[in-house]
Amino acid sequence: MTTAVTDNLMTEEEFLALPENETVDRMLIRGRLWEKPATLRDRWHSSTESRIVHLLMSWQDAHPESGGVVCSGEAGVRLRQDPPTLVGIDVCYVSAEVVSRNTEDTTLIDGPPVLAVEILSPSDRQDEIASKVDEYLAAGVALVWIVDPHFRTVVAYRPDQPPRMFAGEDEIAADPYLPGFRVNVARFFQR
Repeated sequence: MTTAVTDNLMTEEEFLALPENETVDRMLIRGRLWEKPATLRDRWHSSTESRIVHLLMSWQDAHPESGGVVCSGEAGVRLRQDPPTLVGIDVCYVSAEVVSRNTEDTTLIDGPPVLAVEILSPSDRQDEIASKVDEYLAAGVALVWIVDPHFRTVVAYRPDQPPRMFAGEDEIAADPYLPGFRVNVARFFQR
């Protein structure tokens, strides 16, 4: 499935005013509309997302002083305002600083999360995933995890570091941003 990218720049207001369309996934990346046919998340995607959320929420419950929040389910995030970049992220951890900028009536998370987790679907293309990772890191996301439920791997990205792959009993950590969060990657994929 190919992603269509418009050449014309769009404002955030124009993007948010687009009519709902359950058959299309949309993002606004640096003012350009990205659209592709909506993906039906399979049970492996959903169970992996649930497990990751559970592990992050358990960490958060043990570290209430962090003040951040875990969000999931294509959480709407404004990575940057100029040029406007609005994305949906499978799972993310948002810092207390970003949380404090959001009011009760704010629908989007206003600012880059500390951690962005994208879980691959069968229709995802490598070039699109690479573009997403590049955009997240450029916008200030400190950690990006690309999770592959089929191969049961996680590729971790940090700014100015080479990507690193984790599998099986490899331990993935989120230090220093989520101090003490360490887990064997196999726990993401237990079925």
